[in-house]
Amino acid sequence: MKKTYYLFNPGRLSRKDNTLKFTPVDEDGTEGQSRYLPVENVNDLYVFGSLDANSALYNFLGKESIAVHFFDYYEHYSGSFMPKDYLLAGKMQIEQTKLYLNKKKRLELARLLIEGAAANMLKNLQYYQRRGRNLEEYIKQIERLREEIQIQDNISALMGIEGNIRVAYYAAFDFIINDFEMGNRTKQPPLNEVNTLISFGNMMCYTTCLGQIYHTQLNPTISFLHEPGFRRYSLALDIAEIFKPLLVDRVIFSLLNKKQIKENDFRLELNRCVLKDTGRKTFVKAYEEKLVETIQHRVLGKSVSYKHLIKLECYKISKHILEIEPYKPFKAWW
Repeated sequence: MKKTYYLFNPGRLSRKDNTLKFTPVDEDGTEGQSRYLPVENVNDLYVFGSLDANSALYNFLGKESIAVHFFDYYEHYSGSFMPKDYLLAGKMQIEQTKLYLNKKKRLELARLLIEGAAANMLKNLQYYQRRGRNLEEYIKQIERLREEIQIQDNISALMGIEGNIRVAYYAAFDFIINDFEMGNRTKQPPLNEVNTLISFGNMMCYTTCLGQIYHTQLNPTISFLHEPGFRRYSLALDIAEIFKPLLVDRVIFSLLNKKQIKENDFRLELNRCVLKDTGRKTFVKAYEEKLVETIQHRVLGKSVSYKHLIKLECYKISKHILEIEPYKPFKAWW
């Protein structure tokens, strides 16, 4: 079974026959013990330290369909090396572009994406409301805003509603999380521990969605809610909206309330908060466990992992684009 590998330390990556060889290298140039990864076991790589690799290595990774996602010192997503799109189809590309250019159809799909995201945010708050947290005010705010989704007549106004929903949603975090305060949502840079975890987790979710899009016929650069832009895979941003409450926020609540990530897992710098390697590794482990966790799918009638749910979402969007079946966003029911 193929796995995701995380390279937290700086080092050198090279090919040795059908194996990837990673050698950690300290700042003074001292090499650590090499680790060998059989290429048939590698799905993708997440790189958090500086990586020394040559073009021959990336040609090899491309042939083996192995993606590499890069993060900088502050856990910001820097970009991805994606293998050549092996499933892209001309008909899908044309129909996906036509839907984007059709203002009415694009708006309909964008509304559905926000509706799915709002439903999953509400589900998180309702879960903690039932467990004694006083979240009724924020639940009502989101429910009121949710009613406005269908009456917005342009993408900009729709994004404004989405932003207001998130303001209400994030305001509830201080009533869910013990020992840490979130305050206002701050991104670039995040100013406290909770904001740092949200930013880091959102980037993880984005790259997970990008990886699942790659295994479908969808073009990841043509999106419907977020504006397509240079040097970004904006369709992954669209799909991530639906899954961030389920994959990222639930992991954050669990890790902080169970004290698996603590204050000493962060480092406060000038005007920013940084997640140390200890906290990063703890979060990644919990996130990976969440991805393989399964639920009983109501329609398919079988157990499906969260990671596979993302791929199923891509298939549903594909069918919507090709006018095979109207899109219905995934909404948690538990």
